[in-house]
Order: sequence, then structure tokens, then C-alpha cells
Amino acid sequence: MKCKSCKKPAIYLNPTLCKNHFSSYIEKKVFSTISKYKLLKISDKIIIAASGGKDSLTLLNILSKKFKVNCIAVDEGIDNYRESTLKTLKAFCRKRKIPLKIVSFKKEFGGKLEVFIIPKQKPCAVCGTLRRYLMNKHSKKFDKICTGHNLDDEAQSVIMNLIRSNTSLNARGGPITGLSSFEGFTQKIKPLYFLKEKEIMTYAFLNNLLDEYIECPNAVLSYRAKVRDLLNDYEEKHPGTKKNIIRFFLKNKPKIYRTILEEKINTCKKCGEPSKGEVCSACGIVNNFKQQFIW
Repeated sequence: MKCKSCKKPAIYLNPTLCKNHFSSYIEKKVFSTISKYKLLKISDKIIIAASGGKDSLTLLNILSKKFKVNCIAVDEGIDNYRESTLKTLKAFCRKRKIPLKIVSFKKEFGGKLEVFIIPKQKPCAVCGTLRRYLMNKHSKKFDKICTGHNLDDEAQSVIMNLIRSNTSLNARGGPITGLSSFEGFTQKIKPLYFLKEKEIMTYAFLNNLLDEYIECPNAVLSYRAKVRDLLNDYEEKHPGTKKNIIRFFLKNKPKIYRTILEEKINTCKKCGEPSKGEVCSACGIVNNFKQQFIW
């Protein structure tokens, strides 16, 4: 199969492109998303939430071509996993002279992820809450925080929120996410929003951004993993399913958003971060952990 742009051997079939034209296609798609949805300005102070995996390394590699970026990573203390991805991330940032800040659960909360998980609780629910808390807390001096969420991730989130009837979370989705109007939040954006996971994986390996793909050992235990497998199976039988889910979601997002306009955002009485209730979810998790040592 020949590349449709230059007739060299193709390395990807949909679209049918060679290595160079495929990389160019991916980068143009990201910058097109940034332009269409007005995600970034050159003057913005940008920090990228990175893990050292394929998505965040791809995001760092592409955005650093046109923007001055900083990077933040969270060390949850997951054994036989996080140390490897952080090693890759450190080398990447060092080579490209990208400032990197690493914050850890142990230093910030007093323990690794495992100590905050109560019986029958899924690790990802706790991990996600604490990670988001730290990323927002340590990005206050920046205008935008960029995450590496892709089309597969977002289609999964839409379906998960529908199944759980979580209108509020769906309303916050999209290329621009969160409540940017509240001063306690750093505005979150997703430049990889329209890229498929397969496209990102291919780009990362073609551009030597990583040597191997390592998945978090807790991922298989998550509810998202079940939805992911379901969607992957359906996508294989009905190509375009994920893209159609996102297209439908974005078309109807304005209607969904109206349902949360009057939601009140408080300030956590313990840490001062934004919260729905008097105490934020992160402080609630940490408090439960501390209660174990009170006799």
C-alpha cells in the first residue's frame, strides 16, 4: 500500500500515509483542534499534565513545537509502574529543556495510593480524585492545564456518565472542560480530543517518544475498562461508533450545560480548594485515612 500523499510505503491505512505524512497529519489535527475551539493563545502560560505514557508524551512533543510549555506529573506511588513512566518523562523533558514538576501522594497526603483505598473500593476512583486535586492545586499560576485525553477516552466518559445518569460530569466534558469561570479552577483543555488512541500510539512509536507501552496495573479493575472493552468490540463491528458518540455529544452539549449553570461551587473549609460541599472529595479521602490511626 502506497502513501496517498507521496507514494512511499504506507505505515497506516486509515488514512493511508507514510511515516512523515502521518506525523504531519496528527500534528495538523491537534493544531486544528486548538484553533477551532480557541484552546490556546501564544501568550498563555501553559502546563501539561503528563504521566510519561503515549498520550502525554505525544501532547508534549506536539505542543512544544509551537508553544512554551511546562509539565507537571503526579507520583501516586504505584509500585512497578510509576517509577518507569516517570523515568521516561524525566528523560523526555530533560532532552527538550521542558520544566518538570513532580508532586507525590506520599508528600502531599501522607501515603501512597494503596493506603487510601478502603475495602471493595476501586483504586481508579480514589486515584482520579487525588490526582485532579493536585494538578489543580499546583497549576494556579498557569492559564491553561492541558491533558492527553483522546477520542477513545472521551467516548468512554460520555457512555459512563450516561449509564450512571451523571449529567453534571457530561456537561463539563469537551475539548474545553471544567468550570473555567470559577477562580479556584485552572482551565483544562484537551488538544488530542479528536485523535484515536491507535493514532496516538502509532505517532508515539514512530517518533521514538517511548520504547514500550505500560498500562497501569489498576486499570483492569476499573469500570472504565469494562466500558472501553464494550466500545472497542462495537467499534470493530461498526466502525465510526466512537466518533459518532463524540459528534452527538458535542452537538447536544449546550443543552446539557444549561442543567448545571446554577450549581453552586463552594470552597473546601479544610484546604481552600473548590468543592461541591463543605469539604472537598480529596480531603474526605485523606480524612478517612487519618481516622484509621485515631483510637
